[in-house]
Amino acid sequence: MGGTRRDFLRRVAQAGGYRATYLTMQAMGLLGTAAVAEPLALEPGTRHGTKVIILGAGMAGLSAAYELCKAGYDCVVLEARDRVGGRNWTLRPGARLDMTDGSRQICAFDEGLYWNAGPARLPSHHQAILGYCRELGIALEVEVNTNRGGLLHNPAANDGQPIELRQAINDARGEISELLGKAINRGALDEELSAHDKERMLTFLQHYGDLSPDLRYQGSTRSGYKTLPGPADEAGVRRDPVPLGVLLDADMWTAMLFEENFAQQATMFQPVGGMDRIAQAFANKLGRVVRLGSEVTAIRRTNNGVSISFVDKQAGRHNAIEAAYCIVTIPLKVLQGIEYDFSPAHRAAIRDVDYANAVKIAWQSRRFWEADEHIYGGISWTTGPTTQVWYPSDRFFSAKGILLGAYAIGGQADELASRPLPEQFDMSRAAVEGLHPGRSRELEKPMAVAWSKMPYSLGFAARFRNGQESEYSLLNTPDGPFYFAGEHLSRIGPWQEGAILSARRAANMIDKHRRVTDATNAKP
Repeated sequence: MGGTRRDFLRRVAQAGGYRATYLTMQAMGLLGTAAVAEPLALEPGTRHGTKVIILGAGMAGLSAAYELCKAGYDCVVLEARDRVGGRNWTLRPGARLDMTDGSRQICAFDEGLYWNAGPARLPSHHQAILGYCRELGIALEVEVNTNRGGLLHNPAANDGQPIELRQAINDARGEISELLGKAINRGALDEELSAHDKERMLTFLQHYGDLSPDLRYQGSTRSGYKTLPGPADEAGVRRDPVPLGVLLDADMWTAMLFEENFAQQATMFQPVGGMDRIAQAFANKLGRVVRLGSEVTAIRRTNNGVSISFVDKQAGRHNAIEAAYCIVTIPLKVLQGIEYDFSPAHRAAIRDVDYANAVKIAWQSRRFWEADEHIYGGISWTTGPTTQVWYPSDRFFSAKGILLGAYAIGGQADELASRPLPEQFDMSRAAVEGLHPGRSRELEKPMAVAWSKMPYSLGFAARFRNGQESEYSLLNTPDGPFYFAGEHLSRIGPWQEGAILSARRAANMIDKHRRVTDATNAKP
């Protein structure tokens, strides 16, 4: 590595820390994309019994406890809910969904059907969580994240008719290729391209855009057919191109680019039977280490470490427990409502972080999208706050499935969540009707979750504003015996991978501190 590149990476490290440096090196091709960002420095060994209290049994808390226990630590995980997983939550028949607005929903799906109300996909480059799936024996299946058979629907465009993604993507490519070919032939790029490069570019555009020999886009079989090919002389009739002006509508092209996002690219996975299979596998390994129904009421430091006060909700008793270290994975917005003994700087940072909302609406239905329209997994896109319709990737060809009739984030989620549940369901039903005319009447047994209204979450993901890099960096450093972890302390965003890598970092720092302390105390 040359000195200039090394200096650049040193400046990145100074500005953004380990995570920023790792991602920069990955983008420069200096690391393989499958590498794990925060390798574990813990070593299995004899049980030394150093006690660690972990607050929260989400993916950060569970994975931290799992690794620390293997390394000889005595761990306790306190979780306020009556389940593990945090936002990793799969609802099945009989499950209860209570939100802070006082609403209650009971899952009435048919037996065997489920809904991932939180995370629902695992990118192939998220090797930490996929590694745990392998280690814990969790069966995975492919999650069809994008499907060229999916639809785009903007009632204000294309005479209100949905457009298949395969047509939108390939017609846009063809028409843009034609425009670029014309520009090249008119000499508009003579300063940028040599004569040889112009010739090569025109040949490329002809193939890339499926253009005619005179570089015109007249439609393509890539975009689908009016009439499918068949036997004998049934060659099929390709579709007429969608005008470029229609495709340039922002409600169209933003959806077309969805699968270009690094985090959304194939191949994606999902656990067979529901995302909570991962959280439950951790819980099965940890056993009595995890204490459900234990709501933390106070977090204090002591001369020898920490003291955590909590309420045993089942027994109705107030308890306290002490340890040498504490890993705090509680979402910051929830943490703001707990009495804690952190430094003034950490207090200020915790109070200053916003959280985004997310809304999901699920329906049980006959799998009309498969049986009638041959859509197997993937997403269709629509305008308005419901945003998208997401088709299930499990149990293909079965009679019924769970269709996601809305998935909104941020401002759109806030708009949707501000309405009464019946109105949310009506909006979702209307979005499905726009994409699949006549099929919305088949939707039944709806459920909706707004993560801003979920107890012990109060949001979908942390949103550090511009200028809050110092707060982010501070919360990534320990405050005496307190260490912090969770999706909000990774550069990955609201993915389970970020929570796990953050937890690994906290566990590594605790182990390093303990080893240094033990070595210092052992000196004569």
